Amino acid sequence: MLDALRASTQTWIGRTIMTIVMGFLIIAFGFWGIADIFRGFGANTLARVGSVEITPDQFRNAYQTQLLQMQEQERRAISSEEAHERGLDRQVLSRLLSDTALDQEAHRLGLALPDSVIARQIMQDDSFKGPDGRFNRQMFESRLEDNGLTEQGYIRATRAAALRQDIVSALTDGLAAPRAMLEIINRYYNETRAIDYIVLPKSAAGAVPAPTEAQLKSYFESHRELYRQPEYRKVSLLVLTPTTLADAENAAHPITEAEIEKHYNEVKAAHYTQAEQRQIQQIVLPDEKSAQAAAAKLSGGETFDALIAERKLTPKDTDLGTVTETSLVDKAVAAAVFAVPAAGGVTKPIKTDFGWAILRVQKIIPKIVIPLIAVKDSIAQELALARARKDLGKIHDAIEDQRASGKSVADSAKAVGLAARTVPALDAEGRDKGGRTVADLGDPKALLKAVFASDIGVDNDPITMKDGGAIWFDVLNIDPARNQSFDEVKARVTQDWTADETDRRLVDKAVDLVKKLDSGTPLTAIAAAQGNLPVKNIDKIKRSDPQGLSSSLLDEVFNRAVGKAGSAEAQGGGRIVFRVASASVPPLNVKRFDFRNVVDQMKTALNDDMTAQFVTELETRLGTRINPQAWQAVSGAAPDQQ
Repeated sequence: MLDALRASTQTWIGRTIMTIVMGFLIIAFGFWGIADIFRGFGANTLARVGSVEITPDQFRNAYQTQLLQMQEQERRAISSEEAHERGLDRQVLSRLLSDTALDQEAHRLGLALPDSVIARQIMQDDSFKGPDGRFNRQMFESRLEDNGLTEQGYIRATRAAALRQDIVSALTDGLAAPRAMLEIINRYYNETRAIDYIVLPKSAAGAVPAPTEAQLKSYFESHRELYRQPEYRKVSLLVLTPTTLADAENAAHPITEAEIEKHYNEVKAAHYTQAEQRQIQQIVLPDEKSAQAAAAKLSGGETFDALIAERKLTPKDTDLGTVTETSLVDKAVAAAVFAVPAAGGVTKPIKTDFGWAILRVQKIIPKIVIPLIAVKDSIAQELALARARKDLGKIHDAIEDQRASGKSVADSAKAVGLAARTVPALDAEGRDKGGRTVADLGDPKALLKAVFASDIGVDNDPITMKDGGAIWFDVLNIDPARNQSFDEVKARVTQDWTADETDRRLVDKAVDLVKKLDSGTPLTAIAAAQGNLPVKNIDKIKRSDPQGLSSSLLDEVFNRAVGKAGSAEAQGGGRIVFRVASASVPPLNVKRFDFRNVVDQMKTALNDDMTAQFVTELETRLGTRINPQAWQAVSGAAPDQQ
């Protein structure tokens, strides 16, 4: 942690982050619970640590600075509500409390740093370096101005942060996890186990007799929450996207054959034509005389392959691959190669960019033109989408005009030649009364949130979608959530009772088989008695590499001693009954990469704990109090609501 702490404080952003970390530590030990923390304050005091007061203005400035930094890091606006939900106000107050306490401790200890150390730290900060990698005064001043800081104020804050860090470093330098703890961690992360097991199918539970009316009613009463009907809303809906508009426009005014053919001819060469390709070889010769001599040999009946061998070349040396005429940079070569009438033919000697050469065409792949009939439908769809995207804004505005005149979504859609859709029942999860997910909702998450925040008769704003489309809706009816009667859900209750009873019987059977295994009965004998179930084995099971085991089965495997048995629900149904066949723990090796990360995390946790304990004692000794009225004013919530 010390290296991380030191590294993190080398930049001004890092120092800010470290103060937040300190704030989390204060939260961890619960400053809200310190006795006598809320009493005896002046009107302009938010909190007091020892003899030092923290004002509301200090809190607001620190809060705004941290909020701006969060927004810069996440590259988006963060509302006050979201910041409060994420605990930013409490983090900032915690940081101010801990900083104030540590500042007083630094003063009590007489700690100080010379100006030269602070200057060197600032000049080494990458945030203030120019393109040449050196400290840039103009960039330094610009950064401070952007964050509402003065030079002297920043220097004071840097000095105070460095002194606080010195205290933390003195506490945690040399702190290491005990070997006994490392051994436990090593066992947890690196122990491997093997199991032998069988899978009991659900049929092993035996036939479950039909439940009585009394059993069903008892089950219904004890599981009433399962049979509560959620709130359903009837909605009139218009989803306008390029695709839906294209479908609607195409139904009324289909793309014509002439339009399709015109577009095809315009893009045929670029999109629907594959140029002729030729696989070629090339022999490069030292000069024109050599090239003419080689051509004469070829004319006299010598083969191109013989010429390759004569010059001690390999096919790889001569292969230029499969090319199109336009892909060849040397236009003289391209013209000559594509003038060869058939595969196997050779060119006359050609002066190329690399010298004189003779080329052979090994293979010809003819030009391919995809016919109009093969792409007609896709072109029609493409043209319809293009038309829809062009018309989308106009249709959107026309619908909004209709809505502004007081028309419903259905009537507005009809007025512009579209049709709204009625969804008879929609719950907050997007399902109908049959439990099926309702399709074609556009942006389901945004729509459902808006629908269930609205009411009957409310004029709702359209929901904008990422593709430029929009969703309009009217809530037509609300069917409130209610408890369903036994008679309404009797069929479901029967099904659920039977499933639970089957699972219970299967668990009882698995428990009985586990007892037999633990008493010495071989797993093979148990498997045979259960209908010759196959005995399987899984080895190299680790907590970090469960080999496909479910989390519940993994826990059971590592909670049993070697040779002992257990059971857990099987993935896909049924029940696994297993025996731990073996377990092994590798020797502790803290230098292993994967384990070193764990050790570093443990060291960080120990350092955090040590620092938290120290700051807790320090704040208690100094006396830390918070003004509840001032806190409510700056945060918007009383401390007991945090």
